[in-house]
Amino acid sequence: MRIISGSAKGRALRTPPPRSSAIRPTTDRAREALFSIIGPDIGGRHVLDLCAGTGAFGCEALSRGAASAVFVDNARTALDLIAENIAVIPAGASRSRIVRHDLCKGLDHPALTGAISSPVDLVFADPPYLTPLTAVILASIDTCTILAENPLVILEEQKRFDSPETLNRFWKTDTRKYGDSTFTFYQLK
Repeated sequence: MRIISGSAKGRALRTPPPRSSAIRPTTDRAREALFSIIGPDIGGRHVLDLCAGTGAFGCEALSRGAASAVFVDNARTALDLIAENIAVIPAGASRSRIVRHDLCKGLDHPALTGAISSPVDLVFADPPYLTPLTAVILASIDTCTILAENPLVILEEQKRFDSPETLNRFWKTDTRKYGDSTFTFYQLK
């Protein structure tokens, strides 16, 4: 895995051991496609990378000029990988925070809100496929107070996942499939 574009373009990212099933990194190809959809307007955005795993999405955003990134995971292995990967981004450590947090407790939990200094413009959530955590994360995103005025939310799930068309405040604007993954884009109604 590598950073695709920006100030750290081409730099290798650390990945979990080959036989590890606890972390499933988003492929370079899928990440490149996502950032093509998002467009070049990453500069200045505040990013929240949920179930961050290796932190590849947030690191890519930082490399492309995001103002900040908060990486959230509950696994010690993932937190260590994220810290190593942030180190390859110029000024990555000064523009990011790593938070160990159980997302079943929601996004408005003090452990997370204390790490977020600006409202979040871009959320990427990559929970373990086909688990109840996906519904918990979507419900929490729908009610949390940490989001900016017009955030973009991207959910990665297994390609068989039937993502809801609407949440209370959000609606599905796009769905893309890459390999075994489906990416669903949500914006405020």
